[in-house]
Amino acid sequence: MAESSSSSSSPPSPTEEIVRLIKRLSAYVTFKMSSLFSTSIPNLDSRSIGAIAGLAIAVIFTWRAIRRPPGEPRRRQPKRRTMQSAESSSSSAAAAQSDVSLPHEDNGVQDVVDHFFQPVKPTLGQIVRQKLSEGRKVTCRLLGVILEESSPEELQKQATVRSSVLEVLLEITKYSDLYLMERVLDDESEARVLQALETAGVFNSGGLVKDKVLFCSTEIGRTSFVRQIEPDWHIDTNPEISTQLARFIKYQLHVSALKPERTAPNVFTSQSIEQFFGCA
Repeated sequence: MAESSSSSSSPPSPTEEIVRLIKRLSAYVTFKMSSLFSTSIPNLDSRSIGAIAGLAIAVIFTWRAIRRPPGEPRRRQPKRRTMQSAESSSSSAAAAQSDVSLPHEDNGVQDVVDHFFQPVKPTLGQIVRQKLSEGRKVTCRLLGVILEESSPEELQKQATVRSSVLEVLLEITKYSDLYLMERVLDDESEARVLQALETAGVFNSGGLVKDKVLFCSTEIGRTSFVRQIEPDWHIDTNPEISTQLARFIKYQLHVSALKPERTAPNVFTSQSIEQFFGCA
């Protein structure tokens, strides 16, 4: 007796609950259908017809939910990311196909466009102005930079202006106040240098006059010239003078075939003045 009472009082299983719910739903549906169909169809109003339709839909969905196996996965919609990737791949493929199928006429038009839109090479004047960083005053020695000769002793015999430097000198005089200076051993050397500059046409442009060609008898004298003028740039071949002036001059160009071991941050090195300005 104790076992029968305990078994009768135990709660029903989930399966029994579902069966009981289905039986109640079936009885309710049977009652509703009988009460609705007992009335003639012409006497039904819109509410009754809507109730019948809603009840039928509810029964269908309930039946499908009951029949679906518990382990069957629900159908999922494809991810939007997959669709977007497929669209992007198809569009890229279409673009590639269109590029391949370009006619020869389009290639000719592209060649014309490329020809007109080639990068413009800067002029020597633009390069000089950029290199000098808008420097308004420049001092430069003659030997080894403007002249072929490299020592005062050679100037006692001849003075020759390097033809490759003339164009650079002309551009410098357009943007800056240029002073030339050199150490000479006698007055004849001074006259010889001035004559060589005039013959080469250095004074023809008007940017450089003879009064801006300075001469001295010592290297210290040239250093004093530079410090008195206070240029933005000084060009020289003597590394000792470049080192001494590094504290006082904003920028310097040291012209030498060999680069010095140690130079100040504001001292640049080049084999020639033409090479520094990119016209060598």
